[in-house]
Amino acid sequence: MAQAIFGVWDYVIMVATMIASVAIGVYFRFSGGKQKTNEEYLLADRNMSIIPVAVSLMASFMSAITLLGLSSENYYYGMQFVVINISYGLATPIISKFYLPVFFGLQKTSTYEYLELRFGPKIRMLASLTYTLQMVLYNGIVLYAPAIVLESVTGLDRLISILVVGLVCTFYSTLGGMKAVLFTDLLQSFLMFGAVFSVVVFSSVQLGGFDQIFIKAKEGGRLDFNHFSIDPTERHTWWSLVIGGLFTYMSLYAVNHTQVQRLLTVSTLERSQKCLWWSWPVLSLLSIVSCIGSIGIYAVYKDCDPLMNHKIDTIDQLMPYYVMDAMRDVPGLAGLFVAGIFSASLSTISAACNALAAVTLTDYVGRWCNIRDSYMPWLTKLAACGYGFVFLALAFLAEHLGGVLQAAFTIFGAVGGPLLGMFTLGMFTTFATERGVSIGLISAMMMTLWMSFGGPRPSPTKLPLSTEGCGSNGTVISFPPSNPDDYFYLYRISYMWTSPFGFVWVVVVGSAVSALWRQQQPWERAGRPHPDPALFTPPLAARLRERARADKTDIQMDWT
Repeated sequence: MAQAIFGVWDYVIMVATMIASVAIGVYFRFSGGKQKTNEEYLLADRNMSIIPVAVSLMASFMSAITLLGLSSENYYYGMQFVVINISYGLATPIISKFYLPVFFGLQKTSTYEYLELRFGPKIRMLASLTYTLQMVLYNGIVLYAPAIVLESVTGLDRLISILVVGLVCTFYSTLGGMKAVLFTDLLQSFLMFGAVFSVVVFSSVQLGGFDQIFIKAKEGGRLDFNHFSIDPTERHTWWSLVIGGLFTYMSLYAVNHTQVQRLLTVSTLERSQKCLWWSWPVLSLLSIVSCIGSIGIYAVYKDCDPLMNHKIDTIDQLMPYYVMDAMRDVPGLAGLFVAGIFSASLSTISAACNALAAVTLTDYVGRWCNIRDSYMPWLTKLAACGYGFVFLALAFLAEHLGGVLQAAFTIFGAVGGPLLGMFTLGMFTTFATERGVSIGLISAMMMTLWMSFGGPRPSPTKLPLSTEGCGSNGTVISFPPSNPDDYFYLYRISYMWTSPFGFVWVVVVGSAVSALWRQQQPWERAGRPHPDPALFTPPLAARLRERARADKTDIQMDWT
């Protein structure tokens, strides 16, 4: 699918977008505090506005993955995936009320410093390494996604695309701190929405009306929402999307360091909660419009599928192909689309480099080495640059993980679910111990990674496709489902259940080991009768404070 269709205006828009993003980074590098302290570089001096943070929360993880993954998901498997937006609305108040107040109250640079305060140093190191694994794998996919687009619409070889995007992202991530990341996210989010809305508008015009999108999609079986089965081997059902999406979203927005770090860049807890609440409708809007755009593409190609007609090589090239095919006559529009995906991935990788650098310097280097404060900002930027090159290496392996959307959610589920369970045990219980949680986390990771990457595993069954409108030899193509007896049961479980499975495993195993194999808690080793209420979720913290006041009153009465 190597077709160079870029015109002069396309290149102008794309280059201008890149220059604008880099210019923002350069501006914040040489303005204000000039990124001389880690407080400014990593946390933007904790004085950011609500809107940039809210939009950045969305852009962090829903960038090129959304634009490319959702288009192919809805086109080939149906629009059932849109149901996941319900889980975002259910998760937001839970995160805002029960998890965020703990992290905001502690005001730590690394999210995993909480674990040392609650359990001990070993679990902090284990969780930091787990998070690092998750983000390195995920950002390899984020870097791979725009390479697909550049190859599709410019004819540039995928290898060269990955190198170009990776090197630019690495350069940008070392320039500015969190301030630059947040403001470039704002700019790049407008481009993301512009790219998605342009697909909806063009497909509506081609079909003769917005309603034709849904009429033709229904005819093709893309609007079937009657999947209510509780069978975990069914890929997408209401139960798997709502429950699995709930735990995946919480693992990202409640305890993932990249998101928590953003939520700590504002001055008060109330403002931080508003950032989270505003991020939800922005995220859902992008998701829903992307889903509509993808079935709009299906309606256009309903009788001549580009994959079956050998116009594209992989399903993730679908939206770029549509842009190339339908929008080539509008100068600059293809460039705007590519700029949206490129810049969105740029911001995601930049944020990940920033977050991983914070974890590396705080959780690893800072624990083992005594480093002068003046050297810390330079080491942080060096670490950010190093992670950029790691992402570059991982991008070359991402194409072997399947569709980019499923690959991303698989990684989030396999790693994020167990991490969410670990933090939940720490915040919601006083009996969970470091030993119990460590055993729960390690065993859960072994299970979820086995479930996610073991094989052979069945391929998702596509909905029927047609090539009847392509020529004289056209036909309707149906895809029979795989024989379940040919695959091990764990490999047939939907990737959407991986995160809840990992969460429940950690909670159950961690609780059992903590109860049966007792270990002193940090406050007991320090000789204190009660734990610090700041380490627990607000309802439990309130009860702990009442208990401490009651014990203090009893002691005073005994003295009198």
